Amino acid sequence: MDYTQLAPDYIRAIAPYQPGKPISELERELGITDIVKLASNENPLGASPKAIAAARDALGEIGLYPDGNGFALKDALVKRYGVAINQIVLGNGSNDLLELAARAFLAAGDTAVYSDHAFAVYPLATQAVGATGISVAAQDFGHDLNAMRIAAVDNEAKLIFIANPNNPTGTFLSGDALHGFLTKLPQHILVVLDEAYNEYLPEACRYDSVSWLAEFPNLLISRTFSKAYGLASLRVGYALGHPQVVDMLNRVRQPFNVNSMALAAATAALQDADFVQQTFELNQRGMQQLTEGLAALGLSFIPSCGNFVSFHIKDAGHVYRRLLELGVIVRPISNYAMPDYLRVSIGLESQNQKFLSALQQILGETA
Repeated sequence: MDYTQLAPDYIRAIAPYQPGKPISELERELGITDIVKLASNENPLGASPKAIAAARDALGEIGLYPDGNGFALKDALVKRYGVAINQIVLGNGSNDLLELAARAFLAAGDTAVYSDHAFAVYPLATQAVGATGISVAAQDFGHDLNAMRIAAVDNEAKLIFIANPNNPTGTFLSGDALHGFLTKLPQHILVVLDEAYNEYLPEACRYDSVSWLAEFPNLLISRTFSKAYGLASLRVGYALGHPQVVDMLNRVRQPFNVNSMALAAATAALQDADFVQQTFELNQRGMQQLTEGLAALGLSFIPSCGNFVSFHIKDAGHVYRRLLELGVIVRPISNYAMPDYLRVSIGLESQNQKFLSALQQILGETA
């Protein structure tokens, strides 16, 4: 018997999410060491020492279930953003929150809208509940907000996913553009604003989306501790929204979806502004190093406001494999309809240089 036939058609049609290749896997495959992983947009500084200490302290209660309501972390978020505690939902990373939004508000026959070249989880979460996803043509590799609004209204969509900055392109929507979009959008359409890379925005680009929650009850903001806060392996994120929207997410959320170590580490990380600033400054320097290096090699790239940059290169699949052989892991993004691009995360100065040197060697081989 073919047991796949027991699953609904829309589940069988899903192409599973492909994460970045881990260092251990490449070591097993090629038997090499001194590998640099620049594939998953991780913080090269790791995590705040305060967060690590808090996680260690939480190990003493590993035999107990975590606080299912995450009071301490929510209380810290209340103090940070001035929202009410019933406006916060916690997730097992922000991916969890995106899926919770789809599960809570979409069903078979419903429609969600997102952009071409946007985060792969949006169509996956939509398809997993049997809903229909509409991918709107990108504008300069970024979101065309006007076209997305029209598509949502014309197709009676229930939900719109927006990433800002976007992954994997790094494109950015200004606060004025987003606010104008929300003003024109009917309030029965829920907007999930994915701000996973919010802390990497240059000072001149920053805006206060949290202050919009009072004006737009159909806005749900998701953020994560996996990126700038460096807690990727602990899987913890949060979303801010209208109490009624948050209530629906909590109804489909697993009872203990964030573990005790993650709750403790995130609460401590939120207080370590110096670490986040250090991360931001390192990222700014690394972005300059990589983009100047790519330009010097004659390669074009998409200007990015994240902690990564996607660049255009001939025969991207071959270059990706050669980089692996030289001990550098980047991310192929052909599954984002960008077959001639690779995405590289910003690392430490030495890691960035190893990538650029390896890339120069590969280009010399094909010259």
